[in-house]
Amino acid sequence: MGFSIGDTVIMKSGVMECKQIIMHFTVPPSAEDIEVMAGIQMETLPEELLEYIDELEIVVEDLADEAMEEDLELDSPFDLLAHYRKGNQISPGVESKTQNDDDCLILFRRPILDMWCESGDDINNVLRQIIIQEIGQTFDFTDSEIYDMVERHHQGLL
Repeated sequence: MGFSIGDTVIMKSGVMECKQIIMHFTVPPSAEDIEVMAGIQMETLPEELLEYIDELEIVVEDLADEAMEEDLELDSPFDLLAHYRKGNQISPGVESKTQNDDDCLILFRRPILDMWCESGDDINNVLRQIIIQEIGQTFDFTDSEIYDMVERHHQGLL
């Protein structure tokens, strides 16, 4: 991996275990690196989102493919940071009557790296915000509710 992980803070049975995540990148994070970091972020998502994402699969791709770009009417594949695909979704906007697979959150590495570089924020915060926004929008949370969920994390209130 292109980064090293230290410890993180987690609560188990009312006992706080102190671990801190420390990442030092010598190269841009790979798809595998982002998948690991996204998995860590998924463990601490706001409670109101957790009920919607039981067994959510995380997939990291470099960019949206041409079919998705056309379906979503994107000007550029760099416009899409993430896409939540429901198990019954054949393509964006087209659903099957039966559930085929588990839901999947696709994260697009190149646009995420661009956002990370432009913002100067910690990449974990960037990923968390993208994940919360995509899941929140998929399940019809208001912009205000999504903003509140993101801000609670920044204030240390999970």
